[in-house]
Amino acid sequence: MTGLTDAAERREHILRAAVRQGLLDPERSLLAGFVDLDGVARTVGSLHAAFPDSPSILHAFAAKANSLVPVLAELERHGMGCEVATGGELAGALAAGFPPERIVFDSPVKHRTDLEWALDLGVAINVDNFQELARIDAILAGRDPVSQIGVRVNSQVGGGTIAAMSTATQTSKFGIPLSDPDSRRELQRAFQEHPWLTWVHTHAGSQGCPLDLMARGVAEAVAFADEVNRTLGRRQVTGIDIGGGLPVNFAGDEITPDFGTYVALLRDHAPDLFSGRYAIVTEFGRSVLAKNGFIAAYVEYTKTAGGRSIALTHAGVQVATRTVFAPDFWPLRIIAHDPSGRAKLGSPVRQDVAGPACFSGDLLARDRALPRLEPGDIILVPDTGAYYFSTPFHYNSLPEPAVYGVRVGGDGQVAFELLRPAQDPYEVAASGGRTVPVPRPGGLVRR
Repeated sequence: MTGLTDAAERREHILRAAVRQGLLDPERSLLAGFVDLDGVARTVGSLHAAFPDSPSILHAFAAKANSLVPVLAELERHGMGCEVATGGELAGALAAGFPPERIVFDSPVKHRTDLEWALDLGVAINVDNFQELARIDAILAGRDPVSQIGVRVNSQVGGGTIAAMSTATQTSKFGIPLSDPDSRRELQRAFQEHPWLTWVHTHAGSQGCPLDLMARGVAEAVAFADEVNRTLGRRQVTGIDIGGGLPVNFAGDEITPDFGTYVALLRDHAPDLFSGRYAIVTEFGRSVLAKNGFIAAYVEYTKTAGGRSIALTHAGVQVATRTVFAPDFWPLRIIAHDPSGRAKLGSPVRQDVAGPACFSGDLLARDRALPRLEPGDIILVPDTGAYYFSTPFHYNSLPEPAVYGVRVGGDGQVAFELLRPAQDPYEVAASGGRTVPVPRPGGLVRR
């Protein structure tokens, strides 16, 4: 299935199958996430196709975008590597089957224990600052590292429309700045004194960052790598990690921008990246999974207040934290479905779509024109395969929903695979430090 209409038809086809198979049920399964594994395969294929076969390229999925181990394992089977930012993500990548040489460790705050672990395994490391470089030097104690080690530089080319997603500003917490006084000279000296520094890493930001800004950031990193090699009179820097950050279109089903568009800009701004002198690592996350996932939740009640229609649903801040707290930057589409999963038609009505948490701002959509929602209807929230149901927020002790992988056969049959079970609300209570048994209702609702 291809095209805008087909994307909507495919989601509806999956949703109706989920209702028929009881994965969504108004009594026992009120909220669930779905990952279209066929779509993941197509997206990874388009990523591989957009970049040239030579020089050597590793596409490392940013685990923060979806850290569910079965999802990571699926990406590993498609030939991807994994970029991790914490010891927990490193453990997840290893559990998913990524070999250490296909894992990249990026973080501005790496504890000594995690560094020792990564160095022992041979995981690639991008150094964030000079103090971290000194720590790695002390850990190695004169030994040559097994790991591929680079330095993250801040190109300082500017920010996009979402400040929190912009990492190449003058004062960004990430990396070593290239244009601060004496910083570039100190970086050059670091490469000269540490022959095992062989990579340069950069990342200008993600959602809200224009592609031109991102490409200019990469160009600055490539120019610095060229400068190091030229100054040292040897080919010490052998690879460039260009980060990820390709923005996602949340306004519709069209995939824009695509990987090919970004590669064309990279060729314009940083042609030496493709000269054959450098191996390449990418770290795309949101652009790999966002379009390949959706959330579905039941409408429990409806009401009016001040003339405004309000649909109270089981999906809110616990799965859509960024949208709830920063709705202008992270708007999501809402698609109305009837209890069978069929898309609702009818005249649109302005209404709020609210979540279950006990604060007024727990809204997925404000004053949104939708077919009138009724109790028992289902809202479908597309483009949520990255950062949404895989990064829960336990406000009000709300449990994590089940997440299912989905494949659709040539005959239209839908096969579901449980990627994460629904969390028992009583398990959430136990995680708060209370281990004594508590009474449970006979028909425990699993959300």
